[in-house]
Amino acid sequence: MKLLFDKNLSFRLVAALADIYPGSSHVRDVGLLGADDLRVWNYAAEYDFLLASKDTDFYERSLVFGAPPKIIWLRIGNSTVNETITLLRNQYIIVRHFADDTMATFLPLTQPKIAAM
Repeated sequence: MKLLFDKNLSFRLVAALADIYPGSSHVRDVGLLGADDLRVWNYAAEYDFLLASKDTDFYERSLVFGAPPKIIWLRIGNSTVNETITLLRNQYIIVRHFADDTMATFLPLTQPKIAAM
């Protein structure tokens, strides 16, 4: 299970998550930094990536066209790289089930809310 991180996510996620998401890449690493969404979408589909993005465009495209690629929609706002790493680590089992589910096309992930005391 490998992820392709969109331009709105840090390239540092690749190395930071390599132990649990081996084979992952960032769009800049595959020559797609600045490419339009369709090129990124097609690349992810062709090379069997789950496409991780904060961009609603990929989520919306998945509603119209389905998979592949499957979309992980990170609904995390202006999160730090460390917060994104933590989210993807903590949600690994959910991402794994999503990847294995032949009917699923997108997975929204959000940071859990911490209750105020």
